[in-house]
Formats: sequence, C-alpha cells, structure tokens
Amino acid sequence: MGMPTTRFTLEFHQSQDGDEPARRWMQKRLSAPQRRALDAALRLILAVHGVGVCGSKYGRHVGRGLFELRLDENEATLVHKSSPASAAPRPARSGDRILLRVFCHAYGERIILLLGGYDKGADPSHRKQRLEIARARARLDDFLRRRSSGRDGIP
Repeated sequence: MGMPTTRFTLEFHQSQDGDEPARRWMQKRLSAPQRRALDAALRLILAVHGVGVCGSKYGRHVGRGLFELRLDENEATLVHKSSPASAAPRPARSGDRILLRVFCHAYGERIILLLGGYDKGADPSHRKQRLEIARARARLDDFLRRRSSGRDGIP
C-alpha cells in the first residue's frame, strides 16, 4: 500500500495583480506547526478526496460553489491516520492546537482552487467566519468572471 495517490490538482487563486491570497496567508500568517499540518492536509486529504471532503469531518459546503477544508489536527496525527497500518489516531501533543479553515472551489477536470483561509483558533467568532467567506466568494466571483471572459489565461 503506502501513501494515498493524488487525484486532484490544487491551484492557488491568483488575483489580476498576481497576488495569491491563500499562499500568502499560509506563508506569512501561520506558525511552522500550522503550516506543516496544513501542508499534510492538502496533500493527504484535499488532493486525494477533492470536494468529497465534504462527506467527512474535514469539509463542509458553504454554498454557491464554495466549500471549506476544516483542519483541527497536527501533522503527526494526519500522517498517522493516512498510514494503512494505523489502527488509532495519534493524539496531538499539548501546544499543537490547530484550528484552520481553507476556502476552496472545485472546477474543471479534478482541480481544486484554493481561495483563502484563516486561523479559526485565533478568532472563532461568527463575524470573522462571515468576513472570510465573503472574501473567498469575492475571489471566486473574480475567478469565474475572468475565466468566462477568457482573460488572464484561465482555462
């Protein structure tokens, strides 16, 4: 057996000015343990299951073509769970609290567009969640508008 095979391509949304908000957030706003956990979740969960994560604890539809990847486990736990020999989840060590959300859109032939994200552990309020969903929707609207017009080489 071994590691799961990637079935979906993950792409970062790029604004007209070349900014990649999800990538920028991951690189500049997350701690090293959060980045490692998110990288593992993207590789081991989202790239394997795509929008199918919404049928698990790792995802939820938020409407109008948008879904979120929900992460509350550290890298070690995710890797442990993805191993076929794993019988039980490995508990997170203290201080490894992860609570992240990444907003995504599925399009084309098995492509997942990463639109943005936030650290729900730092701000669990409904107001923050609504704001981040609105930002992701605006980016999705921009992507769909540019894609339908054929601008910026978006297929």
